[in-house]
Amino acid sequence: MPHQYYIYNKLNFFLNIIFRANKLIIWIQHKLTPKQFVMFSAALIGLTAGLAAVVLKWLVHFLIKNIENFSHGKQIYAAIFPVIGITLCVLFVKYFNRGKLGKGMANILHAIAKKSSMLPKDQTYSHVITSALTIGFGGSAGLESPIVTTGSAIGSNFGKTYRLSYKERTLLLACGAAAGIAGAFNTPIAGVLFALEVLLVEANISAFIPILIAAAAGGLSSKIILQEDVLLQFKLQEPFDYRNMPFYFILGLLGGLCSYYYNRVFLATENYFKHFVNKKAIKVIIGGFGLFWLILFIPPLLGEGYESIKHLSNLNVDTIFKNSFLSFHFTKPVIYILLLLTILLKPIATGLTLGSGGNGGNFAPSLFMGAFTGFLFASLITDLGIAQLPVSNFTLVAMAGILSGVFHAPLTGIFLIAEITGGYELIIPLMIVSALSYAVSKYFMPLSLDMRKLADKENIIITDTDSYLLSNISLAQYVETDFHEVKYNALLRSLVETVAVSKRNIFPVVDNEGKLQGIITIDDIREIMFKQNLYDTISVKELMRRPSYVITEKDNINSAMKLFDESHLWNIPVVFNSEYKGFISKSTILEKYRKVLIQSSVG
Repeated sequence: MPHQYYIYNKLNFFLNIIFRANKLIIWIQHKLTPKQFVMFSAALIGLTAGLAAVVLKWLVHFLIKNIENFSHGKQIYAAIFPVIGITLCVLFVKYFNRGKLGKGMANILHAIAKKSSMLPKDQTYSHVITSALTIGFGGSAGLESPIVTTGSAIGSNFGKTYRLSYKERTLLLACGAAAGIAGAFNTPIAGVLFALEVLLVEANISAFIPILIAAAAGGLSSKIILQEDVLLQFKLQEPFDYRNMPFYFILGLLGGLCSYYYNRVFLATENYFKHFVNKKAIKVIIGGFGLFWLILFIPPLLGEGYESIKHLSNLNVDTIFKNSFLSFHFTKPVIYILLLLTILLKPIATGLTLGSGGNGGNFAPSLFMGAFTGFLFASLITDLGIAQLPVSNFTLVAMAGILSGVFHAPLTGIFLIAEITGGYELIIPLMIVSALSYAVSKYFMPLSLDMRKLADKENIIITDTDSYLLSNISLAQYVETDFHEVKYNALLRSLVETVAVSKRNIFPVVDNEGKLQGIITIDDIREIMFKQNLYDTISVKELMRRPSYVITEKDNINSAMKLFDESHLWNIPVVFNSEYKGFISKSTILEKYRKVLIQSSVG
């Protein structure tokens, strides 16, 4: 009983703090103007999201160190732990999270486009737990996506709690994401640019200020609390030499091709698990078994891979493969083959981790793949005697290139590497490589990885601002049902009686099963509707005409607008599963679009 009373008192203590803090924030909200309150909220969300990033980083670092101590350098033990982590993640989602866990940046983009920037409350903590279990135990994925989701959920729920508008919630959601990236890397500028490039399709200059405040607060949390060995930080070993620019151009093109390869292979691997939607145990077995063998022979595929990146930047390549089950003598050709295999297998390892039920993202894997690509490219050029390249610099620059290509976020890639290297010595090659990689990747794959996943899942088009805004509009919500139906086998008399009580000039013709057979307009019957001698001699089926255009359940808002443009009609009938539902009006959609356009003007 004393122990129970202790827990009860502690819970009461924390609940009391939360209640008082809530009352204080409400009091502050009443004292400040709406814009001032958004600034205050951005700082508070930034600190909270930054602390969440710090907690997750520390927790994963703690798990990794203990698993390393348990494994005693034996790779077979280390390769077993990812299976355990994924299993624990799946069990947590099933028993503690009602079987649902929105994963990845696509989840956030969907919330912005379809759910008024509302993210479930459980995402403020569930991603911290599940990603820690997945990656802390060695799953081959990154923490940044769960951190961004956690920060976004904090911002979204803060906006919901204090009854802020859609555009303010969206802005605070982006603030949480920026703070998460800033906290994960201690890179506030990269955090700001990530929020603007990836999450906010269109933002006014005033939106920068709250996001800057949030990112600074998130970065400050990381700077004060996290130790340097937990963060991904580097010191440049060689200065930039402009004479190497031709090779940076080639690296940029290579980075674009590698980004495209990563996206396609990752999506194919992850999508394979869709064959086992209701068979979670089979997914875990397939993914875990695949990961086990990959990690057994290619040790760098274990976990986030940041330690391997640090070894590469310090040119300690032998250390990376020392625990491999491969018994080859590690000559340079063998090491180059292993580096190439690591690059080719990384998207498969990440796809296995996430597809089988683990939680993580593609941010760290893209940096990992970039580091290995840059190191391999520069080492080969140097060893072949073509040129003497600074291998460490090429390793770092390629990280920005592939991050830019995978996420279609070149500014984030440029400034992330600039910040973690502590300066702008490499800014020129960073700009060139990131821009080229982005251009090549976008040529082969117009949508970024997360946008592609969102478009495939939700059947919405997000290649430009207008289409993105239109995707906020759900067709089903705007079906108008006040059109009077006429039976297929009815006579003209019945039709005239219907016309007399209707305010519409279009009449759907349906059969006894509710299926649309045709339509009749006032213009179709204008000449005969007052000739009473024809009322009982002409049937509706003789007067109707088949609709040239129909909106079905397969259509989205974008395809519906194309139908309106092609047909020059203002009303098109809606048929879902062969059953008549009503009409959609072009004027209604345009009016809704106008409102969404106004709402989207953030700031």
